[in-house]
Amino acid sequence: MTREELTEKIVAYKTLNGKKWSEIAEAVGQSKEWTTAALLGQISLTKEQAEKAGAAIGINFSEEEIAQLMTVPYRGSLPSSVPTDPLIYRLYEIVMVYGTTMKGLIEEEFGDGIMSAIDFDMDITRIPDPKGDRVQVTMSGKFLPYKSY
Repeated sequence: MTREELTEKIVAYKTLNGKKWSEIAEAVGQSKEWTTAALLGQISLTKEQAEKAGAAIGINFSEEEIAQLMTVPYRGSLPSSVPTDPLIYRLYEIVMVYGTTMKGLIEEEFGDGIMSAIDFDMDITRIPDPKGDRVQVTMSGKFLPYKSY
């Protein structure tokens, strides 16, 4: 079984058993954002985390599947340079439109460097609104200045 096939299996069992990512995350002991990324193949899990996730989803993972979940992944899950999924495309569009603004404001505040995607936190929250509920995405990454040498 490939890692992509394992991801499909995880999503299928999650759907079949009516589980939410937040419920699985609680069982694993991590945030819903981290757990979702891990089970979709973008972060490696420990053996204990993989077993807890399997139990929460309703899958008795094989040793091979646990090993795949523990393997450091090849990150970057999008199949093309411009995503075609409408939700992912809108996030891409936000970066295309506001990326230079974000870059300019971060550099003005912190200097020449980047925001880490390794030392990083993310929170996705539903915000009730009478005109239609809103999606709030909060990202927090450590600032890493470029060094002179």
